[in-house]
Amino acid sequence: MEEVDKILIHALKQVGTEVSEETDSVKQFTSELIVEAVVRCLRVMEPGLGGALPTSLPPGMSARFRVGMSLAQACQDVGYKGEIGYQTFLYSNEPEIRSLLMFLVEKLPRERAETSDQPTGTWVVLQRSVAAAIRAQLAVPWLPPGCRLQTDTLGLGPVHSFQAQRLSSAHRTTAAAHKPQKEEEEYHRGVLRPATAQLPDRWSTMASLLEQHTAQLSAAQEWDLEWNSQGLLSRLTPQEYRSRKLTRLRKRIEEQLRSAALPSADSSSSDLSDLLQSFRSSAPDDLLMKGTHFTHTQKFTFTQEVVAAARPAPSGLQSEGDAALRQQDELDGLQQQLQQLCSHVEQLAADMKLMTVTNAQVKDELKQRELGNTEEEERIQVKKKTMNLLPDAEDNLLQLQALMEASSRRLVNLAAQWEKHRAPLIQEHRRLKEIHSSQDLESSRRLSEIKSVHDKMRVCAEESRKKEETYKQLVSELDSLPQDASRSAYTQRILEIVSNIKKQKEEITKILTDTKDLQKEINSLTGKLDRTFAVTDELVFKDAKKDESVRKSYKYLAALHENCNQLIQTIEDTGTILREIRDLEEQMETETSNKTLANLERILEDYKAIRQENSALAAKVREG
Repeated sequence: MEEVDKILIHALKQVGTEVSEETDSVKQFTSELIVEAVVRCLRVMEPGLGGALPTSLPPGMSARFRVGMSLAQACQDVGYKGEIGYQTFLYSNEPEIRSLLMFLVEKLPRERAETSDQPTGTWVVLQRSVAAAIRAQLAVPWLPPGCRLQTDTLGLGPVHSFQAQRLSSAHRTTAAAHKPQKEEEEYHRGVLRPATAQLPDRWSTMASLLEQHTAQLSAAQEWDLEWNSQGLLSRLTPQEYRSRKLTRLRKRIEEQLRSAALPSADSSSSDLSDLLQSFRSSAPDDLLMKGTHFTHTQKFTFTQEVVAAARPAPSGLQSEGDAALRQQDELDGLQQQLQQLCSHVEQLAADMKLMTVTNAQVKDELKQRELGNTEEEERIQVKKKTMNLLPDAEDNLLQLQALMEASSRRLVNLAAQWEKHRAPLIQEHRRLKEIHSSQDLESSRRLSEIKSVHDKMRVCAEESRKKEETYKQLVSELDSLPQDASRSAYTQRILEIVSNIKKQKEEITKILTDTKDLQKEINSLTGKLDRTFAVTDELVFKDAKKDESVRKSYKYLAALHENCNQLIQTIEDTGTILREIRDLEEQMETETSNKTLANLERILEDYKAIRQENSALAAKVREG
């Protein structure tokens, strides 16, 4: 571990960590030095992540815990998978700290050859931080001055309410072929101002343009939807469809105006007739876009206002209350007529649905009857031909028999000719069938070979991808290693480590060989002992039946064998206990190296400090 610690300390010095010359092992790192080393590594790896972390621990215990949690979270964000928390930094553990520092050093970016020979220190760290800040500013996308936030001295930008306003433009939203007139072109060229000059302030320019574009786009989409759903079915050109729709809309408005003017019998009828006549004669040049229920209602209301304005004004003897009552009566009458018209339209719609269903049923019945009529006509034609043949039945029968005999002879001749052609055709069919089956077998075999080749290619591609990833990882690890150290020194260290591993392996192999030999010897002695006891037991047991002294010897032999087995078992248990004792001693050494008692004492001291801080804060709160 000494070589690993030296490499780690050298890498930490390169990133700007102030490590003293006396420190030559991770075991000697203090909490402040660990925090500084981790923060320096994070700042080199992720400038945005490590820039917000302090390089030293604050004096307060609660602040220390927060810094420890922030460092643990930052290490997890950069990909550290080990167990980490605030205790890793405040109550350091040598294996955990070594593992964390090794991970951070491996993740450090590769240093250039020209910078590896420069001295480490505060100046190098400052240069690197300046370079990182410049790179971060260059990574921010450029924005035009109009889109940047104009902040004042307090750090708050001006707040504007974006409100869309109506704009006038020379762009037409309709799809009709309309050629602008000369006056219109002169107006667009000389009088119409730009969109930016039509608004009172520049903050509403973007909202107004977006609103106008959205309105034009929605109108175009509505026209496309209506034309695709209804216009194409009418089989008319777009201009004809719009003109017909405009005519239909004018007729509907005329009917509404006429129905609204029917209840009034005063002198306003002539004015209303003039209005209708002028409405008929006036044909607008622009084509009508798709209207909505709101636009229709608005136009109808506007027409009612025109009719009301066309009527003669009441005499000076009538009061304003009578005029209001009269308008209310007219409004009630119009609403009743509107309700009647709505109910009549609903009734007509229901009748239309019923007539449509009836028409479909009648069409189906008509088709069925036409089919039946066709069949009946065929039957009648057959019966009619039969009836025509009845007057001369004998001659017709003779002719029919002659035709049947000629047909049979012709069928026999055709069958003979077919047999002549059938035999070679059958042979050719069988030959082609065999060729096709052989081709199917060959194609299936080749298909299986192609599948196997594809599988091998997929496996090879997967292996090559894994090897490529391994290669990239090894290259990145190689690049992350410090470049200023000499290759011969690392080679010498590697050779020493390899030689030590070989020596340890030889010693382990020797111990294993001795253990195996000893186990073989123990097994052979145990088997020999069991065989000897079996033979002795058999011989002594035979003589024990005849002699009393031999019977006592047999008892002693059995007791001796049992005591020996107990002794062997006791020795094995003793060995097991000794191994457990050694394991426990190793665990005790590990726990001792982890400084558990020292960490517990530090935790108790920190706990007392936190309680004192809490009590001080509570006293401040009570005083406030």
